[in-house]
Formats: sequence, structure tokens, C-alpha cells
Amino acid sequence: MQKAYINTMYQLMSKNPDVMLLMADSGTAYDKMLMEDFPKQYVNVGIAEENLIGMAAGMAAGGKIPFVFSNGAFLAYRGFEFIRDDVCLQKNNVKLIGMGSGLSISTLGPSHHTTEDIGVLRTLPGLKILSPATPRELEAVMKYACEYHGPVYIRMGMGGECEFHADEDICFDGKNVEFLSGEDICIFCTGSILEEVYRAIELVKEQGCHPALVNVVALKPFDEVRVVDYANRYKKFLTVEEHNIHGGLGSILAEVIAEKHLAVELKVLGLNDCFAGGYGTQKQLRKINGLDAMSIAKQILEMVCYE
Repeated sequence: MQKAYINTMYQLMSKNPDVMLLMADSGTAYDKMLMEDFPKQYVNVGIAEENLIGMAAGMAAGGKIPFVFSNGAFLAYRGFEFIRDDVCLQKNNVKLIGMGSGLSISTLGPSHHTTEDIGVLRTLPGLKILSPATPRELEAVMKYACEYHGPVYIRMGMGGECEFHADEDICFDGKNVEFLSGEDICIFCTGSILEEVYRAIELVKEQGCHPALVNVVALKPFDEVRVVDYANRYKKFLTVEEHNIHGGLGSILAEVIAEKHLAVELKVLGLNDCFAGGYGTQKQLRKINGLDAMSIAKQILEMVCYE
């Protein structure tokens, strides 16, 4: 993901001198390249996320297009009041990139895990929330965010995410993508957990189960129309997210099901009202917390094949 972010940021800053990049000491050598090539479009405020967001809001009010890049946990939680009052309330054209979504900053523990950001930020009026699963999806939503006038929050993984799209560029249109068609059950996932879900489906196919898979990029506004279509085709929904089960993708689906009076069974898989247990790599934490391919496959089989 990081390479896609750097390359896309470079393109956007090259094409439009009003595109700004604001950092909070979370950069790499690649970010320093942007600083050297675009010294008038790059600002590092240090470890001060509140100031970072307030400065971005001021720049947006002056006609700039600021991209704010920092750890998602620090942006969503530490900077919440500033996102609410300076960005969303004022409808400022600020683009927030929360890197390290889910458990991807794994070894630093729950203080650096971004596992409640969807629930926190989707309460804010006017804020788009996008959750790309692959590098090309990140590139597409960054370009979309740059063209869209208004607040946007992008969840960005940092775990060497796999690419599931073909070599050609993709264009984000606000719709969610049905990766696989299937029978009996429709699985919804968001962000880099897509890799584990895809592997889980390969495992259950060996047992005769054939789930459909929907990759949810647009969390807010949510593509409700297609959910109604899926409910007409599948009577069971399973959501998988590297996020607390309260307030995230599962909660969004539950709200749609209730509001649309859909006759579907829903099961939500994620962190069950807890912080992630254990320390290690992202893959290790996923296994410890029941979010690896084998654990997901077990949940699918229990829900579909062993009733």
C-alpha cells in the first residue's frame, strides 16, 4: 500500500500545485522525496495531530487541497474533535489518510491499532469513509478524493497487501465490488482482511461451499441499493472486518437490514467488543484473534454447511 500511496501522492502534487501533504513525523525516506521535490507543498508539523488537522482545515479554507497523513489511531481518536469541528462542521475540503488500518501496525500493540475508527468517524456528518483493500484501490480512491470537494477519510493498510485487480488502472465510482458470485451466503469484508477472506473461501470450496464475496470500499455513504439485491439472491450474510464488531461494517449492514426489512440472517465477525490480544506480526495477531483464513473458514462452514 505504501508504494501506491507515495506514487499517487507524487502524481497528484505534480499535476496540481494546490495539493498539499501534511505529516506528523510518521513519514519514511519516500516521504522525504516528496518534501525535496515539492518543498512548497509539504508540511511536517511534528507529533501534533490536532494541530495537523487544524492547519489542514485552514489551508482548505484558503483554496488548497490538503492531504493529511498519519497513524489512523492518532487521527481518529486524538484528532476527533478537530475533524468534527474544523473539518466536517465547516465542510472543509480535507483528505485524511489513516495509515495502519486494523492490526497492520501490529507489534506496537492496541495503542497503535486502528480498530474502532469506522465506528468513531462514521458518526460525523458529511464525512466520506473509504476503505481500499489493495494498492490499486488505494490509488483509485486517492484520485477520487482529490476530485471530490469535501471531507474524506481513507483507511490505508500497511501490511504488504496483495493485489487482486488486473494490471490496468481501476476507477472508483462509490460502488462496492462483488469479487465472487456464489450460493447460499454472501460475505462482506472491508480493507486488507480481503486477503484472509479470499483464502478462507478457497478452503471452504474444498468442502462444497461456494460463498459470494463483496469487497466494501465505500463505508460511508454506503451502497444500500446493492445490499437489497444481494438479499434477494442470498439469505445469509457474513461480515468480516479487522475492527470492533460494534460500529463497523457489521453494524452498517445490520442497520440496512433493519431499515429495509430484509429477510436475511446476519453474522458479524471481528473483534468482539475487545482490544486485540497478543503481539507479533499482523498475520500472527489475526490468528490469535480469530481473523485468519482458517478461523474465517470455520465460521463459514458452521453458518452454511453444518446447520
